[in-house]
Amino acid sequence: MSMLRDIGRARYAAAQGARVAWYMSQYLLARRISGPFNRPGEPKFEPQSAEGDSARIRTAFLELFAKDRANIEAGLYPAPVDIRVERAISALRNSANFFRDLPRVDQRRLERDGTEVREEAPAEGRFPTYYLQNFHYQTGGWLSQDSAKLYDTQVEILFGGAADAMRRISLGSLARAIKGTDQRKVKLVDLASGNGRFLSQIMAAFPRIPATGLDLSPAYCTEARKRLEDWPHVEIVQGAIEQAPFEDASFDAATCVYLFHELPPRIRRDAAREIARMVKPGGTFVLADSIQTGDAADLDQMLEYFPVGFHEPYFTSYLKEDFAALFGEVGFDVEETELAFLTKVTRFRKR
Repeated sequence: MSMLRDIGRARYAAAQGARVAWYMSQYLLARRISGPFNRPGEPKFEPQSAEGDSARIRTAFLELFAKDRANIEAGLYPAPVDIRVERAISALRNSANFFRDLPRVDQRRLERDGTEVREEAPAEGRFPTYYLQNFHYQTGGWLSQDSAKLYDTQVEILFGGAADAMRRISLGSLARAIKGTDQRKVKLVDLASGNGRFLSQIMAAFPRIPATGLDLSPAYCTEARKRLEDWPHVEIVQGAIEQAPFEDASFDAATCVYLFHELPPRIRRDAAREIARMVKPGGTFVLADSIQTGDAADLDQMLEYFPVGFHEPYFTSYLKEDFAALFGEVGFDVEETELAFLTKVTRFRKR
Protein backbone atom coordinates (compact mmCIF):
# COMPACT_ATOMS: atom_id res chain seq x y z
CA MET A 1 0.00 0.00 0.00
CA SER A 2 2.88 2.34 0.81
CA MET A 3 4.42 1.74 -2.62
CA LEU A 4 1.09 2.38 -4.37
CA ARG A 5 0.67 5.58 -2.40
CA ASP A 6 4.18 6.73 -3.35
CA ILE A 7 3.51 5.96 -7.02
CA GLY A 8 0.26 7.89 -6.83
CA ARG A 9 2.01 10.87 -5.29
CA ALA A 10 4.73 10.80 -7.94
CA ARG A 11 2.16 10.69 -10.74
CA TYR A 12 0.20 13.52 -9.17
CA ALA A 13 3.32 15.67 -8.70
CA ALA A 14 4.44 15.07 -12.29
CA ALA A 15 1.03 15.79 -13.81
CA GLN A 16 0.26 18.86 -11.73
CA GLY A 17 3.80 20.16 -12.11
CA ALA A 18 3.53 19.92 -15.89
CA ARG A 19 0.12 21.55 -15.77
CA VAL A 20 1.30 24.47 -13.64
CA ALA A 21 4.37 24.96 -15.85
CA TRP A 22 2.15 25.03 -18.95
CA TYR A 23 -0.28 27.64 -17.63
CA MET A 24 2.26 29.70 -15.69
CA SER A 25 4.44 30.10 -18.78
CA GLN A 26 1.39 31.42 -20.66
CA TYR A 27 0.58 33.79 -17.81
CA LEU A 28 4.10 35.22 -17.93
CA LEU A 29 3.97 35.51 -21.71
CA ALA A 30 0.58 37.25 -21.56
CA ARG A 31 1.97 39.72 -19.02
CA ARG A 32 4.85 40.55 -21.37
CA ILE A 33 2.54 41.01 -24.36
CA SER A 34 -0.06 43.09 -22.54
CA GLY A 35 0.20 46.83 -22.18
CA PRO A 36 0.85 48.72 -18.94
CA PHE A 37 -1.53 48.19 -16.06
CA ASN A 38 -2.33 51.88 -15.69
CA ARG A 39 -3.83 53.95 -18.48
CA PRO A 40 -1.62 56.69 -19.96
CA GLY A 41 -2.25 60.05 -18.33
CA GLU A 42 -3.99 58.66 -15.27
CA PRO A 43 -2.59 58.54 -11.73
CA LYS A 44 -0.91 55.25 -10.95
CA PHE A 45 -3.15 52.81 -9.10
CA GLU A 46 -1.83 52.37 -5.57
CA PRO A 47 -3.32 49.61 -3.41
CA GLN A 48 -3.97 50.47 0.23
CA SER A 49 -2.86 47.13 1.66
CA ALA A 50 0.73 46.43 2.56
CA GLU A 51 2.78 44.70 -0.10
CA GLY A 52 2.30 40.95 -0.10
CA ASP A 53 5.05 38.54 0.85
CA SER A 54 5.95 36.63 -2.33
CA ALA A 55 7.28 33.73 -0.26
CA ARG A 56 3.93 33.47 1.54
CA ILE A 57 2.09 33.56 -1.78
CA ARG A 58 4.21 30.68 -3.07
CA THR A 59 3.59 28.78 0.16
CA ALA A 60 -0.19 29.22 -0.17
CA PHE A 61 0.05 28.02 -3.77
CA LEU A 62 1.92 24.87 -2.76
CA GLU A 63 -0.37 24.26 0.22
CA LEU A 64 -3.29 24.13 -2.19
CA PHE A 65 -1.84 21.14 -4.01
CA ALA A 66 -0.89 19.46 -0.73
CA LYS A 67 -4.54 19.71 0.38
CA ASP A 68 -5.70 18.43 -2.98
CA ARG A 69 -3.42 15.40 -2.81
CA ALA A 70 -4.48 14.73 0.82
CA ASN A 71 -8.15 14.73 -0.23
CA ILE A 72 -7.38 12.27 -3.02
CA GLU A 73 -5.54 9.96 -0.62
CA ALA A 74 -8.47 10.21 1.79
CA GLY A 75 -10.75 8.94 -0.96
CA LEU A 76 -12.86 12.09 -1.15
CA TYR A 77 -12.51 12.27 -4.95
CA PRO A 78 -10.43 10.62 -7.67
CA ALA A 79 -7.11 11.94 -8.90
CA PRO A 80 -7.48 14.22 -11.94
CA VAL A 81 -6.68 12.80 -15.34
CA ASP A 82 -4.96 15.76 -16.97
CA ILE A 83 -2.35 14.19 -19.24
CA ARG A 84 -4.02 12.74 -22.32
CA VAL A 85 -3.29 13.16 -26.00
CA GLU A 86 -6.72 14.58 -26.82
CA ARG A 87 -6.51 17.00 -23.90
CA ALA A 88 -3.06 18.14 -25.00
CA ILE A 89 -4.38 18.88 -28.50
CA SER A 90 -7.33 20.76 -27.02
CA ALA A 91 -5.00 22.70 -24.71
CA LEU A 92 -2.84 23.79 -27.65
CA ARG A 93 -5.89 24.93 -29.61
CA ASN A 94 -7.31 26.84 -26.64
CA SER A 95 -3.96 28.47 -25.96
CA ALA A 96 -3.76 29.69 -29.57
CA ASN A 97 -7.29 31.10 -29.29
CA PHE A 98 -6.44 32.78 -25.98
CA PHE A 99 -3.48 34.65 -27.44
CA ARG A 100 -5.42 35.48 -30.59
CA ASP A 101 -8.08 37.14 -28.41
CA LEU A 102 -5.66 38.77 -25.96
CA PRO A 103 -5.23 42.07 -27.89
CA ARG A 104 -8.99 42.69 -27.76
CA VAL A 105 -9.11 41.91 -24.04
CA ASP A 106 -6.10 44.15 -23.45
CA GLN A 107 -7.69 47.02 -25.37
CA ARG A 108 -10.80 46.87 -23.20
CA ARG A 109 -8.62 46.84 -20.10
CA LEU A 110 -6.65 49.89 -21.20
CA GLU A 111 -9.86 51.73 -22.10
CA ARG A 112 -11.62 50.45 -18.95
CA ASP A 113 -14.50 49.42 -21.21
CA GLY A 114 -16.30 46.41 -19.81
CA THR A 115 -19.81 47.02 -21.11
CA GLU A 116 -19.39 46.23 -24.80
CA VAL A 117 -21.57 43.14 -24.49
CA ARG A 118 -24.63 45.25 -23.60
CA GLU A 119 -24.95 46.35 -27.21
CA GLU A 120 -24.43 42.80 -28.48
CA ALA A 121 -26.83 40.93 -26.18
CA PRO A 122 -29.87 39.38 -27.88
CA ALA A 123 -33.02 41.32 -27.01
CA GLU A 124 -35.02 38.14 -26.45
CA GLY A 125 -32.62 37.02 -23.72
CA ARG A 126 -34.01 39.40 -21.08
CA PHE A 127 -30.81 39.29 -19.08
CA PRO A 128 -30.47 41.44 -15.94
CA THR A 129 -28.40 44.57 -16.43
CA TYR A 130 -25.71 43.55 -13.95
CA TYR A 131 -25.04 40.44 -16.05
CA LEU A 132 -24.44 42.32 -19.29
CA GLN A 133 -20.79 43.12 -18.72
CA ASN A 134 -17.50 41.90 -20.13
CA PHE A 135 -16.39 40.40 -16.83
CA HIS A 136 -12.59 39.96 -16.91
CA TYR A 137 -12.82 42.15 -20.05
CA GLN A 138 -13.45 38.87 -21.89
CA THR A 139 -14.81 38.96 -25.42
CA GLY A 140 -18.51 38.14 -25.50
CA GLY A 141 -18.96 38.37 -21.75
CA TRP A 142 -20.93 35.30 -20.70
CA LEU A 143 -23.01 35.22 -23.87
CA SER A 144 -20.94 33.73 -26.69
CA GLN A 145 -19.98 30.18 -27.62
CA ASP A 146 -16.35 31.28 -28.01
CA SER A 147 -16.37 32.59 -24.45
CA ALA A 148 -17.84 29.33 -23.14
CA LYS A 149 -15.11 27.32 -24.87
CA LEU A 150 -12.26 29.61 -23.84
CA TYR A 151 -13.25 30.33 -20.23
CA ASP A 152 -11.39 27.41 -18.62
CA THR A 153 -8.14 28.37 -20.36
CA GLN A 154 -8.52 32.03 -19.35
CA VAL A 155 -9.04 31.13 -15.69
CA GLU A 156 -6.24 28.57 -15.55
CA ILE A 157 -3.77 31.04 -17.08
CA LEU A 158 -4.89 33.73 -14.63
CA PHE A 159 -4.29 31.41 -11.65
CA GLY A 160 -1.19 29.69 -12.99
CA GLY A 161 -2.81 26.28 -13.36
CA ALA A 162 -4.42 26.28 -9.89
CA ALA A 163 -8.10 26.82 -10.79
CA ASP A 164 -9.11 23.16 -11.05
CA ALA A 165 -7.32 22.31 -7.80
CA MET A 166 -9.16 25.14 -5.99
CA ARG A 167 -12.47 23.79 -7.28
CA ARG A 168 -11.59 20.31 -6.05
CA ILE A 169 -11.18 21.60 -2.49
CA SER A 170 -14.88 22.52 -2.74
CA LEU A 171 -15.58 18.98 -3.90
CA GLY A 172 -13.77 17.68 -0.82
CA SER A 173 -16.04 19.75 1.42
CA LEU A 174 -19.11 18.36 -0.35
CA ALA A 175 -17.76 14.82 -0.05
CA ARG A 176 -17.32 15.18 3.72
CA ALA A 177 -20.86 16.53 4.02
CA ILE A 178 -22.52 13.58 2.27
CA LYS A 179 -20.14 10.86 3.49
CA GLY A 180 -22.00 7.69 4.39
CA THR A 181 -25.09 8.68 2.38
CA ASP A 182 -26.30 6.74 -0.66
CA GLN A 183 -25.33 9.16 -3.44
CA ARG A 184 -28.37 8.09 -5.46
CA LYS A 185 -30.52 9.76 -2.79
CA VAL A 186 -28.64 13.08 -2.73
CA LYS A 187 -30.37 15.42 -5.13
CA LEU A 188 -27.88 18.16 -5.94
CA VAL A 189 -27.92 21.48 -7.78
CA ASP A 190 -24.80 23.30 -8.96
CA LEU A 191 -25.67 26.99 -9.16
CA ALA A 192 -23.99 29.17 -11.80
CA SER A 193 -22.68 25.93 -13.29
CA GLY A 194 -21.19 27.75 -16.30
CA ASN A 195 -19.73 25.40 -18.88
CA GLY A 196 -20.01 22.46 -16.50
CA ARG A 197 -16.40 22.27 -15.32
CA PHE A 198 -17.12 21.86 -11.61
CA LEU A 199 -20.22 19.76 -12.17
CA SER A 200 -18.15 17.32 -14.23
CA GLN A 201 -15.74 17.05 -11.28
CA ILE A 202 -18.69 16.25 -9.03
CA MET A 203 -19.91 13.56 -11.41
CA ALA A 204 -16.44 11.99 -11.68
CA ALA A 205 -16.52 11.57 -7.89
CA PHE A 206 -20.22 10.72 -7.54
CA PRO A 207 -21.35 9.29 -10.90
CA ARG A 208 -24.78 8.20 -9.64
CA ILE A 209 -25.79 11.41 -7.93
CA PRO A 210 -28.95 13.00 -9.46
CA ALA A 211 -27.63 16.45 -10.36
CA THR A 212 -28.86 19.65 -11.96
CA GLY A 213 -26.85 22.59 -13.22
CA LEU A 214 -28.31 26.10 -13.34
CA ASP A 215 -26.77 28.91 -15.37
CA LEU A 216 -28.03 32.10 -16.98
CA SER A 217 -25.97 31.85 -20.18
CA PRO A 218 -27.47 29.88 -23.10
CA ALA A 219 -23.99 29.45 -24.60
CA TYR A 220 -22.47 28.12 -21.40
CA CYS A 221 -25.45 25.78 -20.87
CA THR A 222 -24.88 24.37 -24.34
CA GLU A 223 -21.22 23.74 -23.57
CA ALA A 224 -22.12 22.16 -20.22
CA ARG A 225 -24.53 19.72 -21.87
CA LYS A 226 -21.74 18.57 -24.20
CA ARG A 227 -19.31 18.15 -21.31
CA LEU A 228 -21.80 16.17 -19.22
CA GLU A 229 -23.29 13.99 -21.95
CA ASP A 230 -21.76 10.86 -20.38
CA TRP A 231 -24.16 11.32 -17.46
CA PRO A 232 -27.65 11.31 -18.99
CA HIS A 233 -29.25 11.77 -15.56
CA VAL A 234 -27.70 15.26 -15.28
CA GLU A 235 -29.96 18.14 -16.30
CA ILE A 236 -28.74 21.59 -17.32
CA VAL A 237 -31.29 24.37 -16.82
CA GLN A 238 -31.03 27.94 -18.04
CA GLY A 239 -32.08 30.55 -15.49
CA ALA A 240 -31.03 33.19 -12.98
CA ILE A 241 -30.17 32.23 -9.43
CA GLU A 242 -32.26 35.07 -8.00
CA GLN A 243 -35.33 33.62 -9.76
CA ALA A 244 -34.46 29.93 -9.72
CA PRO A 245 -37.02 27.76 -11.57
CA PHE A 246 -37.20 25.05 -8.89
CA GLU A 247 -39.77 24.04 -6.29
CA ASP A 248 -39.29 24.71 -2.59
CA ALA A 249 -37.03 22.20 -0.78
CA SER A 250 -36.08 20.52 -4.06
CA PHE A 251 -32.48 19.66 -3.22
CA ASP A 252 -30.49 17.89 -0.53
CA ALA A 253 -27.30 19.68 -1.50
CA ALA A 254 -26.29 22.79 -3.42
CA THR A 255 -22.94 24.06 -4.63
CA CYS A 256 -21.93 27.45 -6.00
CA VAL A 257 -18.46 28.24 -7.29
CA TYR A 258 -17.18 31.75 -8.18
CA LEU A 259 -20.55 33.46 -8.53
CA PHE A 260 -21.13 35.76 -5.56
CA HIS A 261 -18.25 38.15 -6.29
CA GLU A 262 -19.98 38.94 -9.60
CA LEU A 263 -23.34 39.78 -8.02
CA PRO A 264 -24.40 43.25 -6.81
CA PRO A 265 -25.07 43.35 -3.04
CA ARG A 266 -28.86 43.35 -3.46
CA ILE A 267 -28.78 40.36 -5.79
CA ARG A 268 -26.55 38.47 -3.34
CA ARG A 269 -29.37 38.69 -0.81
CA ASP A 270 -31.95 37.57 -3.34
CA ALA A 271 -29.70 34.65 -4.26
CA ALA A 272 -29.22 33.64 -0.62
CA ARG A 273 -33.00 33.60 -0.09
CA GLU A 274 -33.48 31.46 -3.19
CA ILE A 275 -30.83 28.99 -2.08
CA ALA A 276 -32.50 28.72 1.32
CA ARG A 277 -35.83 28.15 -0.40
CA MET A 278 -34.48 25.38 -2.66
CA VAL A 279 -32.45 23.43 -0.09
CA LYS A 280 -34.24 21.04 2.25
CA PRO A 281 -33.98 21.48 6.04
CA GLY A 282 -30.83 19.66 7.11
CA GLY A 283 -29.40 20.02 3.60
CA THR A 284 -25.91 21.27 2.80
CA PHE A 285 -24.66 24.22 0.78
CA VAL A 286 -21.03 24.57 -0.33
CA LEU A 287 -19.96 28.07 -1.34
CA ALA A 288 -16.60 28.62 -3.02
CA ASP A 289 -15.44 32.04 -4.06
CA SER A 290 -12.54 34.45 -3.78
CA ILE A 291 -10.86 34.95 -0.45
CA GLN A 292 -11.83 38.23 1.21
CA THR A 293 -9.95 41.05 2.89
CA GLY A 294 -8.23 39.76 6.01
CA ASP A 295 -8.48 36.06 5.17
CA ALA A 296 -4.82 35.98 4.20
CA ALA A 297 -3.16 39.34 4.88
CA ASP A 298 -0.26 38.72 2.50
CA LEU A 299 -2.73 38.39 -0.37
CA ASP A 300 -4.84 41.49 0.35
CA GLN A 301 -2.91 43.70 -2.07
CA MET A 302 -3.49 41.20 -4.87
CA LEU A 303 -7.24 41.34 -4.20
CA GLU A 304 -7.31 45.13 -4.64
CA TYR A 305 -6.08 44.79 -8.23
CA PHE A 306 -8.94 42.56 -9.32
CA PRO A 307 -11.72 45.18 -9.71
CA VAL A 308 -9.44 47.42 -11.78
CA GLY A 309 -7.34 44.94 -13.72
CA PHE A 310 -10.04 42.39 -14.52
CA HIS A 311 -13.29 44.38 -14.60
CA GLU A 312 -15.02 42.97 -11.54
CA PRO A 313 -17.49 45.77 -10.81
CA TYR A 314 -18.93 44.21 -7.62
CA PHE A 315 -15.72 42.77 -6.22
CA THR A 316 -14.93 45.63 -3.83
CA SER A 317 -18.23 45.22 -1.98
CA TYR A 318 -17.78 41.44 -2.06
CA LEU A 319 -14.49 41.74 -0.17
CA LYS A 320 -16.35 43.12 2.85
CA GLU A 321 -19.49 40.95 2.67
CA ASP A 322 -20.22 38.90 5.81
CA PHE A 323 -21.43 35.62 4.34
CA ALA A 324 -21.93 33.93 7.70
CA ALA A 325 -24.40 36.69 8.56
CA LEU A 326 -25.90 36.82 5.07
CA PHE A 327 -26.73 33.12 5.01
CA GLY A 328 -27.45 33.03 8.73
CA GLU A 329 -30.37 35.39 8.13
CA VAL A 330 -31.97 32.87 5.77
CA GLY A 331 -31.49 29.79 7.93
CA PHE A 332 -27.96 28.45 7.33
CA ASP A 333 -25.21 27.78 9.86
CA VAL A 334 -21.51 27.57 8.99
CA GLU A 335 -20.09 24.04 9.37
CA GLU A 336 -16.56 24.54 8.11
CA THR A 337 -14.37 27.05 6.29
CA GLU A 338 -11.02 26.49 4.61
CA LEU A 339 -8.73 28.48 2.37
CA ALA A 340 -7.39 27.08 -0.89
CA PHE A 341 -4.86 29.62 -2.22
CA LEU A 342 -7.09 32.43 -3.61
CA THR A 343 -10.35 30.58 -2.91
CA LYS A 344 -12.36 30.34 0.30
CA VAL A 345 -14.65 27.33 0.70
CA THR A 346 -17.49 27.60 3.22
CA ARG A 347 -19.93 24.82 3.94
CA PHE A 348 -23.32 25.66 5.43
CA ARG A 349 -26.06 23.47 6.88
CA LYS A 350 -29.73 24.41 6.56
CA ARG A 351 -31.47 24.53 9.92
